[in-house]
Parts: sequence; structure tokens; C-alpha cells
Amino acid sequence: MRNADIRRLDREIQAAAKKLEAVRRGEWWPLNGSERRAMARAVAGGAYKVARGRSAGRAEQRMDATTSSAEMRLNAELTALHGERQRLLTEVARSKAKKKSSGWF
Repeated sequence: MRNADIRRLDREIQAAAKKLEAVRRGEWWPLNGSERRAMARAVAGGAYKVARGRSAGRAEQRMDATTSSAEMRLNAELTALHGERQRLLTEVARSKAKKKSSGWF
């Protein structure tokens, strides 16, 4: 059962790393709903400003802020998954050591 948990965590770590890389490339698919809405609002607001002949600087700042918050969220998720994986590995090693030390030889 323990190895299955570790494999599951490895898959989740790989998925989170893919999401983080996608966000860094500027893709929207890994964003959650509120982040997508914020990006859509910023794009729409920026397009409106540009159509009126004004600068879209603030809209770009909002998009950058949303992207950086998504990166921070995914980094935190990745760190938590790595910590959980390490905890499981330590637990498995302790149980193996205990099992070996209780044997005859």
C-alpha cells in the first residue's frame, strides 16, 4: 500500500510541475476559475483601453499579478507534495528498519 501512495504522489508531483511550467509559458489551462476570470477581465479591459487609443499598462500589470499569484499557488502545492512524499518515504524506511531489527538475524 505504501508504494502505491508514493507512486500516486509522484504522479501528482509531475502534474503540478507540468502546470507550473505551463503557467510560466503563459498558458491559461492550469489556472483555477477565479484566476481565469481575473485574466479575462484584464484582457477585456486592456482591449477596451487600446481600442480607445489609451495605454493598457494597468491591465498588463493585473495579468502579471494574476500569473505570479498562480505561480506562487502552484509552487506551494508542489512544495507540499514533496514534503508529503518525503514523510511517506521516511515512514516506510522506519517500518522496514523496525521489521529488520525484530528478526532473528
